[in-house]
Amino acid sequence: MFQANWTTVTDFIFLGFSHDPKIEILIFVLCLLIYLVTFLGNIILISISILDSHLHTPMYFFLSNLSFVDICYTSSTLTPMMINFVLGTNTISFSGCAAQMYFFLAMGSTECVLLSMMAYDRYVAICHPLRYSIIMNRRVCVQMAIGSWVTGCLTPLLVSTYVLQLSFCGNNSINHFTCEILAVLKLVCVDTTMVQLVILVLSVLVLLMPMLLICVSYAFILSNILRISSAGGRSKAFSTCAAHLTVVVLFYSTALSMYLKPSAVDSQEIDKFVALVYAGLTPMLNPIIYSLRNKEVKVALKKLLTRNPFSTILLSKLN
Repeated sequence: MFQANWTTVTDFIFLGFSHDPKIEILIFVLCLLIYLVTFLGNIILISISILDSHLHTPMYFFLSNLSFVDICYTSSTLTPMMINFVLGTNTISFSGCAAQMYFFLAMGSTECVLLSMMAYDRYVAICHPLRYSIIMNRRVCVQMAIGSWVTGCLTPLLVSTYVLQLSFCGNNSINHFTCEILAVLKLVCVDTTMVQLVILVLSVLVLLMPMLLICVSYAFILSNILRISSAGGRSKAFSTCAAHLTVVVLFYSTALSMYLKPSAVDSQEIDKFVALVYAGLTPMLNPIIYSLRNKEVKVALKKLLTRNPFSTILLSKLN
């Protein structure tokens, strides 16, 4: 899939966050905790969405897809960094960098589209409640999920292939902790105007277009909620969207700051911090946000725990 001038660059070296061993250890521990919480939290969400029949709804179907995306996304970025730290290396092969760059973009793009599909689901649930089960039937949900995955996985293929076929100048030190596309572009010794234009166009397609759909969906949702006469009804309607809206704000605020910031703003340390939040913190918070105020998830989780004999003993001791 990828070709390169192997006579100039065959592997890359990550500069990471700092050359101070103490800071590197702290970052490693932090990333390990983030990854474990992300992996366990999203696995639990996927499990209860499959095992509990009460959660066999479009909302949790899309949420399971989102959780799987977050697991893949975090695994493709934080896991190689932690492995390199344990092994005492900071290098990655050209093909490994190509794969990491692609998955970084593909999973992020897929999440963008999935979040817009979830916004549409909430729009139908609140604005057309009587027709909800007809509009959001299983076949439609599967088609929307497949469309999200296909769009998210195919779109970054073009830009990843384009970038990795450019000529590198022999400098293989990436001032980052992952093969993030903008960091890799700094090593290219030819004019990158065209590829930056391609990145901008794709950013509009996979970031701004889904965000526009989300904004339109929530505009209709807000208009409908304001027409509800009872305060309790308005509160209940808004609570069904609060978790999704929180995730959208967290995800898009970091994504837009990475790929649509002014070209004059160029700070590698800030970029690395934003990428760490984007790759680790946001996927970790997603299952927490969706479960903290969600009674259905709490009940399903309790059922899942009580089915396990070890969990039953643990819960009895806690009580």
